[in-house]
Amino acid sequence: ESATAFGYLMSDMWLGEFDCVSPEVFRSVLGERYPAFTKRTQQDAQEFLICVLNELHEALKKVRASLCQGSTTGARENRVIVSETSIITQLFEGQLSYNITCLECETTTDKPEIFTVLSLPIPSESRCSLQDCLRCFFQQDTLTWNNQIHCSWCGTKQDAAVKANITKAPKIIIFHLKRFDCQGNYKKKLLTDICYPLSNLDLSPYSYPFFRRNSKYSLCAVVNHFGFLDSGHYTAFCKHSVTKSWYSFDDSQITAIPNSSVQTAAAYLLFY
Repeated sequence: ESATAFGYLMSDMWLGEFDCVSPEVFRSVLGERYPAFTKRTQQDAQEFLICVLNELHEALKKVRASLCQGSTTGARENRVIVSETSIITQLFEGQLSYNITCLECETTTDKPEIFTVLSLPIPSESRCSLQDCLRCFFQQDTLTWNNQIHCSWCGTKQDAAVKANITKAPKIIIFHLKRFDCQGNYKKKLLTDICYPLSNLDLSPYSYPFFRRNSKYSLCAVVNHFGFLDSGHYTAFCKHSVTKSWYSFDDSQITAIPNSSVQTAAAYLLFY
C-alpha cells in the first residue's frame, strides 16, 4: 500500500500535469504504520527518511534462496543462504567495517555494519567542510570506561581502538549532518555553515583500497532545515536527472536556482 501510494506520487510528479504535487496521500498511508508522522507537529526529516526507506524496502523486497556448498568437520552439507534485496538496498545500502584493536593484547577484529544513512558529527560551531565532518567520523577513536570491549583473547573487558572504513559504497550515499546536539538535558541546534562540493566528492580516503574505484560522487539533492529544535521549516534542492538544472522546493513554490544557490548554511541532509 505504501509502495503503491509512493508510485502514484512519483507518477504525478513526473507527468508534469500540475504546477505542484502534494504528498498528503503518501504521508497519510505512511502514518498508519508510523503514527508520529500523522501529527501536525515538528518531526525530524532524517527519521522520516529512514521510515520511508524501510517501508519501501519491506514492500518491494525479494527473498532469494541460493544453494551453496559448505563443509564442516570433513563432512559436506548444503546450506541455504537467504538474502533480501530491493531497489532500496541496491541504491542506498552500503557497508562499514569497524576495525577494533584491543589495547592490551593488540588482537584485531573486524565488525561489519550495514548503513543507508551516515550521520556525521559537526566538528565546529562556526564553519567547516563536509570533508572535515567525514574525517571526524572516520578518525580512530578509543573505547574506554563504559564503552570497553570484551576481548575474547584476554577474556576480560579492555580498552580498544576503533576505526571505521567503507567496504561497500552505495550508488547513492546519504549524509545526515548532526545539527541537533543533545548533552543530558541541554539541547541545541548547531548553525554551522558547512561547505559541501557539488561534484567530485572523493570517498577513497575512507575506503579499503580494494573498494576505491568509482569513489567520486556528485550532489543530487539537499534537505534544508530553517529554525530551531522544536520549530522550523524544511525545504529541498533537487537536481533534475535529465537537464541537470537545480530547483528549489519550498512547499508549493518550485523555482529554478543557479548552482551557486545550492550551497546553504541550512543544509541538513545531503544526497550524493
